[in-house]
Amino acid sequence: MLPPDLRTAEAETREALRSALAADPRGRWTVELRFEGLRLLAPVLRLVAALEADAVAFRLLFSDAGAAALARRDGPALAERIASFSDQLRRQGAEAAGAGDDQAAGSDELLLLVGASQSDYEEVETLCQAHRGPVVLINPGLEDAAVGIGSVARQRRRGFLALWKAAYALIPQAATALRRCHPDDWELYRLDPDGYRFAGRFDHRPDAEEQETALAAGVPGSTASGLAATLRSVDRLLEGLQN
Repeated sequence: MLPPDLRTAEAETREALRSALAADPRGRWTVELRFEGLRLLAPVLRLVAALEADAVAFRLLFSDAGAAALARRDGPALAERIASFSDQLRRQGAEAAGAGDDQAAGSDELLLLVGASQSDYEEVETLCQAHRGPVVLINPGLEDAAVGIGSVARQRRRGFLALWKAAYALIPQAATALRRCHPDDWELYRLDPDGYRFAGRFDHRPDAEEQETALAAGVPGSTASGLAATLRSVDRLLEGLQN
């Protein structure tokens, strides 16, 4: 079921991340809390404080030096573990230069990358390729609608972006919500006048058409074969023909 508030969602996130890291200690995982207007820094600092209490070695990374400085200000006890993406790349370069070829892949510590955007794509890809331990992307935006079609987008989806699995996701949408809490399946909820109702379960993140179909199955007289669904099917067909 959907968590009733942010703190419950944070508790679910911690448990899901523990489960995900136990299942794949060197995996590439995502955490998504997509509440509109959410100030992400405080929940992130609470998450890493819990990781520290669990004796997990980690580094918390932000896309720019300003965001990293703000995090160090608000989480002074964690300041030594907070840096920017650029800081981490320089650190990895220094470690590789000093360690030799047999250790050039970097340390086993957990890296948590906050808010990586499409403009950070190459930096994040390089950073992750140089790291042999687990990585968690928190509220990533590496796949931008502006590059959603074409050969570059297809290459990214099949390559680097295909490596990532959801540890935790809570994603409110216009009239629905998606939730995934590792190791459970993805869940779809429909927003009714009196609250959210469970609408379907999936072993993968459902696309828009799959969500429509699940919603239609639970609403008498409705159909998922409308114009929008048809256009999405045509788009997928055209993309497949270009592969």
